[in-house]
Amino acid sequence: MTSTAHEAPPSAPTVDTSQVELTIGGMTCASCAARIEKKLNRMDGVFATVNYATEKAKISYVDGVGIADLIATVEKTGYTAEQPPPPAATAAPQEPEAAAPQDPELASLRRRFLVSLALSVPVVALAMIPSLQFDNWQWLSLTLAAPAVVWGGLPFHRAAWTNLRHGAATMDTLVSVGTLAAFGWSLWALFFGHAGMPGMRHDFDLSALTSLTAGRTDGSSTIYLEVAAGVVTFILLGRFLEARAKRKAGAALRALMELGSKDVSVLRGGTEVRIPVAALTVGDRFVVRPGEKIATDGTVTEGASAVDASMLTGESVPVDVIVGDAVTGATVNTAGRIVVEATRVGADTQLARTARLVEDAQNGKAEVQRLADRISAVFVPVVLMIALGTLVAWLLATDDPAASFTAAVAVLIIACPCALGLATPTALMVGTGRGAQLGILIKGPEVLESTRRVDTVVLDKTGTVTTGRMELQGVFTAPGTDETELLRLAGALEHASEHPVAQAVAAGAAERVGPAAQPFPVPEKFENVAGLGVRGLIDGHVVLVGRETLLTEAGIELPRELADATAAAEAEGRTAVAVAWGGAARGVLAVADAVKETSAEAVAQLRGLGLRPVLLTGDNRAVAESVARTVGIDAADVYAEVLPQDKVDVVKRLQAEGRSVAMVGDGVNDAAALATADLGLAMGTGTDAAIEAGDLTLVRGDLRVAADAIRLSRRTLATIRGNLFWAFGYNVAALPLAAAGLLNPMIAGCAMAFSSVFVVTNSLRLRTFTGRTQSDSGH
Repeated sequence: MTSTAHEAPPSAPTVDTSQVELTIGGMTCASCAARIEKKLNRMDGVFATVNYATEKAKISYVDGVGIADLIATVEKTGYTAEQPPPPAATAAPQEPEAAAPQDPELASLRRRFLVSLALSVPVVALAMIPSLQFDNWQWLSLTLAAPAVVWGGLPFHRAAWTNLRHGAATMDTLVSVGTLAAFGWSLWALFFGHAGMPGMRHDFDLSALTSLTAGRTDGSSTIYLEVAAGVVTFILLGRFLEARAKRKAGAALRALMELGSKDVSVLRGGTEVRIPVAALTVGDRFVVRPGEKIATDGTVTEGASAVDASMLTGESVPVDVIVGDAVTGATVNTAGRIVVEATRVGADTQLARTARLVEDAQNGKAEVQRLADRISAVFVPVVLMIALGTLVAWLLATDDPAASFTAAVAVLIIACPCALGLATPTALMVGTGRGAQLGILIKGPEVLESTRRVDTVVLDKTGTVTTGRMELQGVFTAPGTDETELLRLAGALEHASEHPVAQAVAAGAAERVGPAAQPFPVPEKFENVAGLGVRGLIDGHVVLVGRETLLTEAGIELPRELADATAAAEAEGRTAVAVAWGGAARGVLAVADAVKETSAEAVAQLRGLGLRPVLLTGDNRAVAESVARTVGIDAADVYAEVLPQDKVDVVKRLQAEGRSVAMVGDGVNDAAALATADLGLAMGTGTDAAIEAGDLTLVRGDLRVAADAIRLSRRTLATIRGNLFWAFGYNVAALPLAAAGLLNPMIAGCAMAFSSVFVVTNSLRLRTFTGRTQSDSGH
């Protein structure tokens, strides 16, 4: 691509590499991910990206490096790593009791938060409401605060210690140092200062909402137990809400992977045998009854039914299938019994490939996220220095240990880079997951930026704007000729031909004459005249069907009425098929590649997004301009008679004019143009080559989904930018306030926790995105 959509990052290895994905455990913030990534990338021949939100590491490595070496490096950094099960093992849903396991991390955070909350509320109340303070109240506060700080904050302290042993500092370091400093100060004041004396009181006024130094000027009689306990509680709440929101953000991908069947009825020697889906092989024939899910991708060999594919395509209307039609695994058979022959199994199925595309996109990183990661990596050490500088500056300026300590602790507590690390991946997780539910597959985060820049959309005509199938659109008869007889004879002769135009005539004739005139008679002495048409003997008549030249060579001329009909059809871009028998021309049939019903609306939607639509086709200009008029594309933006190999040149020509080009196509001959365009949108009804070359895959053959895809991508990008603005703005504004002593450390802890929650919640709004095609179908 001319965009960065398929370019490797500058540091990525260029030699032949292997790839592996590891599940990382123990990460608590974005700086953890940055640290693991840095350690892995220091290994020779290794290029890694670590995603905090998905808890995955995607690693490329050269020969000579083993997976065990990669896992060992992660473990030496203080975290855990393991390989997830292969896609084939996850294609089928788990047992009901295992399908929605209780997340142990979520359960632990919830338990710690609830216990800490119960312990902290009375501690905060005693500190802030003087009327509740009694003799020796401070010792009750210590009794309640100690387990909240030590046990409730154990995950932070443990992680901080692990990081310290590895010479690193993360967000846990800030929380642990801040809360233990407040707790330690309180212990010193209680046991060695005056704070433990009976009758000690803490005054409180409204200024305490911004600074806890109000009424606490004597350091030896000041305790900060409510700060230590309150901060731990607030951050535990933030972590719990963040973990729950991250789980919701990944729910679409989990739901996708759980769509498949668990077992299937396979035909063995004419007998049905129930086997696990994982045991299916290509070529197996299996039975699907009404209401059952189709076990894997295949072709219908017996029966007819309607298939509900809404879970993969977003299309709410079931699609009719008959013998010879392809069906997709995980879709639901809604009507009759069918027998399907498996064509793809395990990791090769459309479901598995879709899940893989979504997961790859979620694990990727946009360039703006790489910048955020670099900032997160150096943020914690910088904050530690700022906190130390704040402490020293306050001591020199005020000679007030309590105020100095409060300001330093507030700096430590508020400066969490978590929101920065969550800004991009959570929005990407939700956006790509929602896209998958709507039949839109986003290949990676780089694609989002491309959707913002594009100003021109090139539409390949056949299969994209049109159905790609010829159909009978008009019947013109000579005076005195019966239309039913014309269609019966033409349909009978064309039924014997394999030519697409002939098949369109045969199908259209059968539909128009109805079952009364069927089956068609079998022609005798059938002859295919290359490039001109067909002739044969039917009911004693010599029938000719084809170009006007075929009739002329037989000495038959078109009467004025049929000649005018032929000229009119060709002017509209349709193919005129002449029919004659008994030595006279009897009629003209107009055949054309039908424009999809939704194409005109789709073009209007693309214009509404600020895109200039361009039509690209190998057909002649008359056909191309007729289609363009139908869908609302200007004649000046039509490129006709373009050979497949020249499609790339058209895209390059538009780019040379300074346009940023999106290309929508579905065929093998579109693959190069899709890869050349700044943004490639591949119709999922097309070939694997086109889908592989595209940046966005549209599972449905509805052009309106292209507009939905661009709209969703832009919405996701806007969410990422909003998240980053908040995350940067929060830290830029909060640090000076904390250093100036204007923030109570407990309020700082609350703000820090909820900055991450805000970012994740903002990302979750993408789950409400509804495509225009969805609202139209009522899905």
